Amino acid sequence: MPANKPILIGVTGGSGSGKTSVSRAIFNHFPDHSIMMLEQDSYYKDQSNLSFEERLNTNYDHPFAFDTDLLIAHVEQLMRFESIEKPVYDYVAHTRSEATILQEPKEVIILEGILVLADERLRDLMDIKLYVDTDDDIRIIRRIKRDMEERGRTLDSVIEQYLSVVKPMYHQFIEPTKRYADIIIPEGGENHVAIDLLATKVGTFLNHD
Repeated sequence: MPANKPILIGVTGGSGSGKTSVSRAIFNHFPDHSIMMLEQDSYYKDQSNLSFEERLNTNYDHPFAFDTDLLIAHVEQLMRFESIEKPVYDYVAHTRSEATILQEPKEVIILEGILVLADERLRDLMDIKLYVDTDDDIRIIRRIKRDMEERGRTLDSVIEQYLSVVKPMYHQFIEPTKRYADIIIPEGGENHVAIDLLATKVGTFLNHD
């Protein structure tokens, strides 16, 4: 029997912190339950009004890069057990795609992204707020490995972007949201004790009728 409303878990942390690993670990802990993941990255703003050259200068680590109003509206719909048309971002064209993905509501929603705790309206909807706290040096190593292996980028370009945009935005906008977290998880998905404790907490929500 479904609960009165879904459980909303916010998972945040800097790029390369392991927040996606934590989100997947929670997701995989409940294979027999109605559970979904919602990525903040799907909600980058539509930039079709800008030239391609202007789009190339987008700072994806700044709060202004996100269509937070649409994200909040969609989360509120899901909390009412209503389906949404989730946007798709086209990283080649640097704007929102015309395509959408139908997302049916679930009993547990894991909302993951670098700035999901930055907006009070979003925080107020959450049952559990998590911050994945990982040292800067580990995060840059993970980012270099990911961007070179998965995105075909050069070492110099990854380092330049990290130093000029990613790191300053992290310290200005992302790290300060740590104070809103209910739970701070060091070292992300490798922290099995924290994930087991969290899964137990989520289980109490699911089993509470």
